[in-house]
Amino acid sequence: MQQLLKRIHFSLRMLHRYRHALAKIYDSSPRHLRLDQVSIATLKLKGVAVLVLDFDGVLAAHGEREPAEDLVPWLEACINSFGPKQVFILSNKPLESRIAYFKRYGVRCIVDVKKKPYPDGLQKIIALSGQAAEAVMLVDDRLLTGALAACIAEVSVTYISHPIVLLSKRPVSELFFMTLRFWERGLISLYGRLG
Repeated sequence: MQQLLKRIHFSLRMLHRYRHALAKIYDSSPRHLRLDQVSIATLKLKGVAVLVLDFDGVLAAHGEREPAEDLVPWLEACINSFGPKQVFILSNKPLESRIAYFKRYGVRCIVDVKKKPYPDGLQKIIALSGQAAEAVMLVDDRLLTGALAACIAEVSVTYISHPIVLLSKRPVSELFFMTLRFWERGLISLYGRLG
């Protein structure tokens, strides 16, 4: 509980500092963007050399063990394009089953770091990849965790505004995260525009 309270306190302090950057990320993001709509070729043209993917909401619904079946072709194309050593999974829930899944592809899951919005995971990825922060992009569905961590670590972010949700399987957790996303979008929209 103490760690959670510390993370919330850190998030609020960083929200104040990066409110304008978060508002810009939110305002410039397409309103119904799903992961399979993210063009790998466009990312490469923008100079992205390292791709960091969140799991819950981005690759699968919350609590799933493996990526959604319809996203596997996109994921495989991504790994082929960037190379497995330049694709990372950065999730606040690095489950063993997920780690084992990505290990088959040679993709590393980042573990033993502070949870987002702390920038530790992204900083570890920068060190492991040998690339500059400007060449790293995080793909995440949360503004006050992933996008905020990206702002702090000075890496670019693609905000997934239409995350994967499976209400029929886990209604309580999905409704919880839907509420969090709604709340943070409203907060960023309002607070991000204040002087």
